[in-house]
Amino acid sequence: MEENNLRVRAGRIIYFILAIIFALCIMVQIYFAGVAIFLDGSAWSKHMMFVHLFGFNIPVLMLIFTFVGALPRWAYFQLSGAFISIFLMYFTANIKAILPWVGPLHVILAFLLFALSWSIVLKTWKLLFKRSESN
Repeated sequence: MEENNLRVRAGRIIYFILAIIFALCIMVQIYFAGVAIFLDGSAWSKHMMFVHLFGFNIPVLMLIFTFVGALPRWAYFQLSGAFISIFLMYFTANIKAILPWVGPLHVILAFLLFALSWSIVLKTWKLLFKRSESN
């Protein structure tokens, strides 16, 4: 039984670490976009390439650790929201030639994804440390 508790605890801690990394990557991605707009247009290549390093990779790892850590249902829903947001980010970035009015939604989705990613971090923090305090 204790081995099961250790697995759940380790899964939740790894999920939390991945959530922090993901949220920080979203911040860096927004920063690269800002640099490309306001300072140096060549930073678009960084903005376009950086997303491929974390975009779906980290959320897939997080999904694995939702199972390992037996996380509550809200974690699955929030992670589903992140996957949908990432897909919509790719969609709005690549459909602008056909539907130009969709392109500006890319910025709005970026900030929604930013808020969602930090919401995941905070909610996981509360889950991890609320239970530790009660023990």
